[in-house]
Formats: sequence, C-alpha cells, structure tokens
Amino acid sequence: MSEQRATKTSPSHAAPRPVTKQPMRRRRSSGIGAPIARSRFLMIAVAVFAGLGLAWWAATGLGLVKPIFLPSPGSVVTQLGKLSGDGTLWLDLRTSIYRISIGFLIASALAIPIGVLIGSFRTWEAAIEPLVDFIRYMPVVAFVPLSILWSGTGDAQKFLIIFIGTFFQQVLMIMDNVKRVPADFIGLGRTLGLPDRKILTRIVVPSALPGIWDTLRISLGWAWTWLVLAELVAATSGLGYRITVSQRYFQTNTIIGYILLLGVLGLITDQVMKALGKVLFRQEGHVQ
Repeated sequence: MSEQRATKTSPSHAAPRPVTKQPMRRRRSSGIGAPIARSRFLMIAVAVFAGLGLAWWAATGLGLVKPIFLPSPGSVVTQLGKLSGDGTLWLDLRTSIYRISIGFLIASALAIPIGVLIGSFRTWEAAIEPLVDFIRYMPVVAFVPLSILWSGTGDAQKFLIIFIGTFFQQVLMIMDNVKRVPADFIGLGRTLGLPDRKILTRIVVPSALPGIWDTLRISLGWAWTWLVLAELVAATSGLGYRITVSQRYFQTNTIIGYILLLGVLGLITDQVMKALGKVLFRQEGHVQ
C-alpha cells in the first residue's frame, strides 16, 4: 500500500501543467535600421511626390504665386510637349546624355586604378593623395573660363568640366573603399604566397568592388550638376544651354520643365545603378 501511495504521489506521475503560449513579440516596423516592405517603401515615395505635386498645383491654381515665378504644372507639361514636338527637347537630351557619358567614363576609368593604387600602397598614397586632396577643394566654377581657353567651346570643354568635378572626388572615395578591405584578407593572400599583383586582382579589388560601385553611383549625380554648369556657358545645345536661353526670355515654364527633367534623369540613373549593384554584388550582401 505504501508503495502504491508513493507511486501515486511521485512527481513523475503528476498531472502535466497546462502550457501557456508566450505572446509573440511584434517585429518593429519603425526605428533605426528597421526594414519595411518594398510595397510600403514605394507607396511612401509616391505619396511624397504626389503631395508635392498637389501643393504646386494648389499654389498656382489659387493664384498664391505669380506664373512668372512659378508656372502651373499644366503650363510646364504643355511647354515640354511643344519642345518635344519640334525636336528641340530630344536634341538637347541626346547632346547632354552623350556629354555626361563620355566625361564620366573618362573620369571613372582613370580614378579607379589610381584610387586602388593609393589605397593599397602607402608610398603612392604619399605621392598622390595630398595633391588630389589639394585640387578637389578648388571650385569647379573657377575652371569654366580656363577650360574654354584650354579646349575651346566644343564638347571637349564639357568633358573637361565633368572630369574636374568628379575625378578627384572619385579617387579619394575609391581609396577609402580599398582601405576598408579587411587586413585578414590580405594576410591570407600573403600566407598563400601570392605576389602583390595577384593579391590586388584576386582579393583587394573584388572585395572593394561593392564600395567602388556605390562611389560611381554617387559621383554620377555630381556629374549631372557639372554638366549643366558646363552647358550654361559657351554652348549651343544641351539641357543647360536651353535653361540659359529660357532665362533670357523669362520662359519660366521651360526652365522648370528642364530642371524637373534633369531630376528625373538623375533619379533613373541612380535607381538603375542601385538595382545593378544588388544583382552584381548579391553574394557580398550588397543591398544598399
């Protein structure tokens, strides 16, 4: 009897306690670094643009701002349609895209190897980095009259302004990208007996490529700015040239339209490069 009583009161045969489910902690949808769904991201972005458009339409429609200072959205769209119909818009667009493509490619093709070189070897950094750092603080605007004296008023002068405005910044940013490569990676290459040339081509450059791509994406935005600056002076075509001509005749709708067009072009190129970066460097976790 005592054994049966002990068995009945044994903890191993006690009735199981009801399991209470712990409430799941909700994932924060806001805060520092909190991710959001792509659909929500797009919705917020579109809402911001729509809100600004409505505010513009209301300010001009209610007569709060005179058309000479800020034309209505309808006036801008009509003017762009007119310029598109007679071919002026497409000529300016082709000319500007050609100029920025050539100037930016020349600057990037020279900046990447130089940035990798001074980011990898301290001797080359001592020889080049102070000079590049010195020149990059010189205002690009001051080089416009000099560039006209050096290369005339053709496309070469536009290439030169874009080069001056982007090359020196790119070199220093690419140097920083290379310096962020972990020293353990380079040490592994030396342990494997690789020469410096192979360490650069097989370890340093592939590791720094995601950062270099971001540098090119950011500097492309600067290139658009310097392109317009180059076309504002001594030009006969291009988006910047058309803005200057429109200013002389108080065609504010053309000025606003071309400024918006430049913003759209910049946004498209930025998003294209960002999307390409996600595809090209997916294995490195490059999701910026």
